[in-house]
Amino acid sequence: KVAHVSCVCLISTCTDLPNSTSEEILHHLQNIVDFGKHVMKQFFGENYVHHGEIIQLPLDFVRQLCLKIQPERPESRCDKDMDTLSGYAMCLPNLTRLQTYRFVEHRPILCIEIKPKCGFIPFSSHVSQEIKHKVCRYCMHQHLKVANGKWKRPSKYCPLDLFSGNKQRMHFALKSLLQEAQNNLKIFKNGELIYGCKDDQDCVSDWNELACHLKPFFFPSNGLVSGPHCTRTIVKELIHVITMTLLSSTDACRAGDMKTVPISQGRSYCEASAFNKELVRNGKHKLESSGLPRDCLLYKTLQAQMLDMLDIEGLYPLYSRVEQYLEEFPEERSTLQIDGPYNEAFYEKLLDLSTEDDGTVAFALTKVQQYRIAMTAKDCSIMIALSPCLQDECSEQRPVVLTSKSRFTFSVSVLDLDLKPYESIPHQYKLDGKIVNYYLKNVQAKDDPVMSNLFKENEDCTLVLHKV
Repeated sequence: KVAHVSCVCLISTCTDLPNSTSEEILHHLQNIVDFGKHVMKQFFGENYVHHGEIIQLPLDFVRQLCLKIQPERPESRCDKDMDTLSGYAMCLPNLTRLQTYRFVEHRPILCIEIKPKCGFIPFSSHVSQEIKHKVCRYCMHQHLKVANGKWKRPSKYCPLDLFSGNKQRMHFALKSLLQEAQNNLKIFKNGELIYGCKDDQDCVSDWNELACHLKPFFFPSNGLVSGPHCTRTIVKELIHVITMTLLSSTDACRAGDMKTVPISQGRSYCEASAFNKELVRNGKHKLESSGLPRDCLLYKTLQAQMLDMLDIEGLYPLYSRVEQYLEEFPEERSTLQIDGPYNEAFYEKLLDLSTEDDGTVAFALTKVQQYRIAMTAKDCSIMIALSPCLQDECSEQRPVVLTSKSRFTFSVSVLDLDLKPYESIPHQYKLDGKIVNYYLKNVQAKDDPVMSNLFKENEDCTLVLHKV
């Protein structure tokens, strides 16, 4: 994905279908558009989802574009080739700009991209390791990523703090993201990246440099010029604005006809959260969730995530049931809509939230498709675009957030809503085992002398997490 030079739209060409025909690429892109239009808009709402449209570009333009942007692509993406043969592409709005009230487009625009990740702890009875009922997936995965060299140090960010609805916990989560952005936070100024990781290891936080970029937004005529006090004040204002926009609603949609999954299922805090650990150290009671407003984007994101009702451990046997059926009746793959079309009929099948397994392929497939939706919601990005707004321009029709010295009109959007592949489920099953095994052996064991000695006595021992 690359910003168009005019910053009016986003051009995205297909990179994941090597050796595909133009017709196959067109079909793939149409599936992406239909999925956003007919499925994800039902979960998130009309104003939050921009499904885009398919366009055809001159091949010479695509080739020149590919050459132009190649030096600017992250190193981790350089091994993925852009499609320069079909000419088909998706045209999407540039979400670093305001998506509403374009009267302010000539003014400076600040955009914060947040990838919140999974905001709940599994509540499924299929979970085989108790640690998964106590520590969230993100916090456990951090340790494995550091061990594998993806990041230099673990982040203090915990998604459950952000999704708690408690402003104190949300502020802590956002501050942690700003301290260790990894690939979960980026800040753009007029469409250009000014803060965030450019690659897996580039994670050095420079709040002073960030404050210089942000000062004109938050203190346009203030005497605060430099120094640690100024930097802390500006960062605090930024965190306040992000929190307020995340808790706001710019869309009346309440996830269509979807019956909500009770958020009360499972605990509302993660034992590995740095915020929670600080409370325990200070001898305080755990600060429970204040609850998210039902019409804010975080709530809708969490609801979509919680379609993962069985956890991958409960889901994998159902996936195997579907696979066995497809081995016997491969011609049924199209009828089951595994590869689309992602239309209203596909969405209707997602509305069944029952967890009572009747042994049928239909039940298994419904849970598999719900899991794919949940995984998509767990990996999406939230884009918050802000622009200074004068007092006489503000009205009830325009969403506005206030700071001590400024006011902003804003728009909130969701990005990266491509449906997660059906074929990725075995990988997710294996990855889940690796994450939990590593955490139990190398993190929790350090705090448990008995477990630590057990591992020292037998370094070759294997933790068996799942019955196969």
